Amino acid sequence: MPDNIYSVTELVGSSTKSIEDAIEQAIKRASKTIRNLDWFETKEIRGHIKEDKIVHYQVVLKIGFRYDD
Repeated sequence: MPDNIYSVTELVGSSTKSIEDAIEQAIKRASKTIRNLDWFETKEIRGHIKEDKIVHYQVVLKIGFRYDD
């Protein structure tokens, strides 16, 4: 197995559905311009409450991607 070099970037996903959807949307969008996505880490989770209900989720992510050889 060769050694890999990674870069890490931070992004924020958002969704009116769920935390998981916010993460999936962020990764889906990042994959359009960044190749070799390998992992993610959640840093922050927050949301917006209106009339005692959660109406919006935001998740701050770190994503790691490998450099090409």
